[in-house]
Amino acid sequence: MINEKDWKQEQERLEQVTEKLQERIAELEPEVAGLRNQAGDIRKRFWEEVTVNTSTQEDFEETFYSIKQQEALLSERERSYRLRMQQWKGMKRLLKSPYFGRIDFQEDGLGFSEQVYIGVSSFVDSDGMSFLVYDWRTPIASMYYDYSPGRAAYDTPGGRVEGTMELKRQYQIRDGRLLNVFDTSVTIGDELLQQMLGMGADSQMKSIVATIQREQNAIIRDDTSRMLIVQGAAGSGKTSAALQRVAYLLYKHRERLKADQIVLFSPNPMFNSYVSTVLPELGEENMQQTTFQEYLEYWLGTALRLEDPFDQIEYVLTEQSTREYEARLQGIEYKASGAFLQALRNYAEWLGREGMRFHSIRFRDRDLITVKQMEDQFYSYDPSIRLANRVDLLQQWLLQELTLLERKEREELWVQEELNYLDKEQYVAAYNELNKTIGVFAFAEQYEEVQEALSNKIRRDERDFDYAEREEEVLRRMVVKEHFQPLRRSVKRKAFIDTVGLYAQLFGDKDVYRTMTKGSEVPEHWPDICKQTKEQLDRHELFYEDATPYLYVKELVEGVRMNTEVRHIFVDEGQDYSMFQYEFLKRLFPRARMTVLGDFGQAIFTQSTQLDGEDSPLTRLYGESDTRLIRLVRSYRSTREIVEFTRSLLPGGREIVPFERSGKKPLLSRADSGEQLAARMAEDLAALQAEGFASIAIITKTSAESLEAYNLLTAQGCPSLRHITKQTPTFEKGTLVIPAYLAKGVEFDAVLIYDASSRTYHRESERKLFYTACTRAMHRLLLYATGEWTPFVQALDASLYEVKCI
Repeated sequence: MINEKDWKQEQERLEQVTEKLQERIAELEPEVAGLRNQAGDIRKRFWEEVTVNTSTQEDFEETFYSIKQQEALLSERERSYRLRMQQWKGMKRLLKSPYFGRIDFQEDGLGFSEQVYIGVSSFVDSDGMSFLVYDWRTPIASMYYDYSPGRAAYDTPGGRVEGTMELKRQYQIRDGRLLNVFDTSVTIGDELLQQMLGMGADSQMKSIVATIQREQNAIIRDDTSRMLIVQGAAGSGKTSAALQRVAYLLYKHRERLKADQIVLFSPNPMFNSYVSTVLPELGEENMQQTTFQEYLEYWLGTALRLEDPFDQIEYVLTEQSTREYEARLQGIEYKASGAFLQALRNYAEWLGREGMRFHSIRFRDRDLITVKQMEDQFYSYDPSIRLANRVDLLQQWLLQELTLLERKEREELWVQEELNYLDKEQYVAAYNELNKTIGVFAFAEQYEEVQEALSNKIRRDERDFDYAEREEEVLRRMVVKEHFQPLRRSVKRKAFIDTVGLYAQLFGDKDVYRTMTKGSEVPEHWPDICKQTKEQLDRHELFYEDATPYLYVKELVEGVRMNTEVRHIFVDEGQDYSMFQYEFLKRLFPRARMTVLGDFGQAIFTQSTQLDGEDSPLTRLYGESDTRLIRLVRSYRSTREIVEFTRSLLPGGREIVPFERSGKKPLLSRADSGEQLAARMAEDLAALQAEGFASIAIITKTSAESLEAYNLLTAQGCPSLRHITKQTPTFEKGTLVIPAYLAKGVEFDAVLIYDASSRTYHRESERKLFYTACTRAMHRLLLYATGEWTPFVQALDASLYEVKCI
């Protein structure tokens, strides 16, 4: 704490800043309201202020410029309104807590030091020159996060500024009141961070700008890496830092980067709601948020139904006893591998020589253009032309053929029959085509000349052609064109390619597969993998592990559907993506930088990718020179006792460093029956709620187990339980029953592990799932079992937990 004199000075400054904020807010409010009303009035009366007249070229031009002038006026008012509204909202945010940090910095060569107060946005004094508060994203504010008092520096567009930091101070201000002030020699003093971390979990993630650590600041301000990989322990703040990174990028590049040019791939839809308030808290619009599953479904369309990743993990966790389990597991691993990726590239080369598959173009139960015709035409093109370019050439040829066939079709008997059943509107359309009228011409002086020429043409047509014959010709053309339109649309969509057949063609005899893919090796259970894959395709379904390879084959054949607008991709829970999926994202977003956040200790999916180390292919995706790896080893979420327990569950977990925040040791309770256990859990839930914990999770291994837990605890009279499934759209506080794989990325005040017995968690492949479940706890961790404890717990030092018998 600081001395009384400094406290008084800080209190006086806070009051001055608060007063100036209130004054500026009061000044802005009528401006904001006035500009909003003006924009609304202009929008309402837009056409009243514009005279529309297109009789002559001059009238047309006058109308055009009148509309443009009114549009410019409306645009200017709306732009001014948005700017003032943004300023007003920023000051309203500052009013409750104008700043959270301060540094006193003396630049080399200057004889005075500047007091730099840091908050969530900037606030300038009425002179327009003096900063009362600096936005945390400004270059000078970076010193607050990166340096202790002493020599310090920061980078600006004009070069590096060096000097001496004479003071670093932190504040707790709530509702305009100064609660605490700390002088500190490190980035964030233990006192402030202790208090921040000691608060309860919320239904939505909060901004961490007041407690950003130096290593997190490196993530936020990295502006050069094409690929930024963040390998962070559970609770290390990697997701929070990534969201602050988005805010920083939007601030620094605000002239050319918009929120809709940033995409976050999150682990599930519920997580999107959990992080949805962080950017608005900082005055920024939310970026695009989606899941990889949603993105795959968008590109697949309705042709194939896609298994979701949570159904895949449910299969992996529950179907070990089935005959086809090992084959499915091998299939998941192989289809996610770099070997399969290369095999598909080789397959595309083979398709350039033979094996392309097409759908014939059928019309009225007959083939207009056969598969054989397409194959002959396709392989008549120069073999040196890329596969996708040859498909484009075939598409053009098919459209030309359809034009010729359409003309021939007009003479078919079915067309004459349809003419007998045409309605009045179709006859009117034909009449209008025969008697087209003149519209507004670009040059008024040519009007009479064109009018005369048209009249002469009509008289000539009437002499040379029988009107009824001409009308029938037009009607025939209209009828056939309407029937051929779906064929043209399907060709433009490239529906003539049998993509399902091309993918299914891969899963046949091993020797044929090796021929098609330049000798690629196959897994031991290849025949069963092929059988499972083809059965899915026959049902018009895809395993989750097949979705990316299927789309990759589609794009090798049809061409890449790239998005060049997106500039930044964020992948959360990045360890759960396969290398194949990363390659796919790189192709989809060729101009985007990628930020990958994850923890290999929580790699619960079979297709997981190691994020760091010599064995990680991810570090080579964009090349080593464009890739940066940052490791976060300190865990802030959980108490020291919980971190010491959970890190011991992992090989190499000793690298994880707990933050010095003490609490109770994890509590292990074992019972003889499920009913006994449920009764004990109900008692513990009531006790935790009585202590004031508002966010509690009963975490299970699978979806079926979560339903069982929900029913048992409801029968015990536990109030207000909420059963979370993969369809749950939003995350809310309360007492939740949730499978471990849906709880990823979220934290709770207290966590109850529903069944930590060896019956439920016994395979080595389940170790990381168990670790993930335990690391969701902030303050309390309670584990329950009937029978023996999981081997992961049995192997722990008994001093890491407490045991309570029931």
